[in-house]
Amino acid sequence: MGSLPKYQTPGTAAGGTSEGNQLFPVFLKLNQLHTLLIGAGNVGLEKLNAVLANSPLARVTIIADYVSDEVYELAGKFPQVTIHNRLFTESDLNDVNLVIVATGNESLNNYIRDVAHQHNLLLNVADKPSLCDFYLGSIVQKGDLKVAISTNGKSPTVAKRLKEVLNEGIPDELDTTLQQMSRLRDTLSGDFAHKVKKLNEITSVLIEPKDEIAERKNFKWLIWCSIVASIAITITAFWLKNPGFQSFVQTINPVFYYFLGASFIFALVDGAIGMSYGVTSTTFSLTMGIPPAAASMGVHLSEIMSNGIAGWMHYRMGNINWRLFKLLLIPGIIGAALGAYVVSSLEHYSMYTKPAVSVYTLILGIVIFKKAFKGKHKKADKKIKRISLLGFGGGFIDAVGGGGWGSIVLSSLIAGGRNARFSLGTVKLSRFFIAMVSSVTFILMLSHGNHWEAIFGMVIGSALASPIAARVSNQISTKAIMVSVAVIVILISLYSIQKFVVKVL
Repeated sequence: MGSLPKYQTPGTAAGGTSEGNQLFPVFLKLNQLHTLLIGAGNVGLEKLNAVLANSPLARVTIIADYVSDEVYELAGKFPQVTIHNRLFTESDLNDVNLVIVATGNESLNNYIRDVAHQHNLLLNVADKPSLCDFYLGSIVQKGDLKVAISTNGKSPTVAKRLKEVLNEGIPDELDTTLQQMSRLRDTLSGDFAHKVKKLNEITSVLIEPKDEIAERKNFKWLIWCSIVASIAITITAFWLKNPGFQSFVQTINPVFYYFLGASFIFALVDGAIGMSYGVTSTTFSLTMGIPPAAASMGVHLSEIMSNGIAGWMHYRMGNINWRLFKLLLIPGIIGAALGAYVVSSLEHYSMYTKPAVSVYTLILGIVIFKKAFKGKHKKADKKIKRISLLGFGGGFIDAVGGGGWGSIVLSSLIAGGRNARFSLGTVKLSRFFIAMVSSVTFILMLSHGNHWEAIFGMVIGSALASPIAARVSNQISTKAIMVSVAVIVILISLYSIQKFVVKVL
């Protein structure tokens, strides 16, 4: 061991000024150390009981000119405990790690302290805090759970009373919980950070206040009621305004299956890389001849449920920045409603709006391609502050182009120095409401129903992919997917633009 520092009374600085409790709690593996106990009367018996009760395999050597019958009896139950009925000598300090003194002889105690320090050993002297390098605190134990209590040597009686309170207050069944958590930890894969996050999710309910639990339940019902309401509004509007919807229910167009399969794949890709569903779905829809407004409506309808579930999961994990959520939500809804209104009003001019949207998807494809080869983003010096303006712009562009809320808003927040985890959770949750408002606006604005087979294919395809999207993200290279998506989107967008230019010329 290294040399011990100049001795100071615990809790007191070198100048004698009180510094409060300066003790540093540790738990020693006494089964791997050699402990010397000097004294074997009543106090020695108490110390030996404390050591063996907490560490039954502790190696203890007892030195005492008097050994009580109770000490002999207790030591006889532990073969690794040795008793020497004689006076203490300095050579007894050889090959030991800790010293506990229980003699009641003040001069002997002072002598043992001096020679123990010369041997660089830590010691505890019963009922003499000023001579101690460490204290034996009161212990509360429930199986593998162990709680140590110390009063800085001021009052062992108070420590014992606290021990009684905790013994009664902590249920014995808590050890069962520890064993189950240990087995659960052994089943988890991934790195340390992932395991900690997963265990925090599971145990968060143990410390969550009742009012937060009630709030969470209310929010859950709000999410699901909103989903049910949006579906009911959608079906009712389709049925009342569009006779084509009624015939679609009876006769399914093959286009439905094309969009079902494509949307399923796009949703898997989005689950793997956290973005691109809007841009891939919109690009595919435009290529298949769907007008921009109808394409955007299909994308937003299919995103209602997936983003509602994702937002709820992030809410459960505590990944929501509520101040940021409020700043994004209202402007985002206004922007989305306005964007959906504008693009729906221009539906008759889809010949011209379609290439404009293709240019937009081309830009997003390039952004995705750049992200694939870009390293981790360095934290900005200042956080982005115009959150409301960002939400409005993101909602408007997302509705007009059929996607981009995640790419634009999330990227801007992270680039502006916001925490990535909280930004992702907040953007996902707000996206649910943005998608719902955009969808309702599109349904109320559009007057014809020639593309319901494509729209419902997208809705059902993305819903089927949602449960397995997370598994896909763990099996496929994110970089490879992003590059593939970017190349496909860029090529299809260029093809659509080229067709428009040729047609005009």
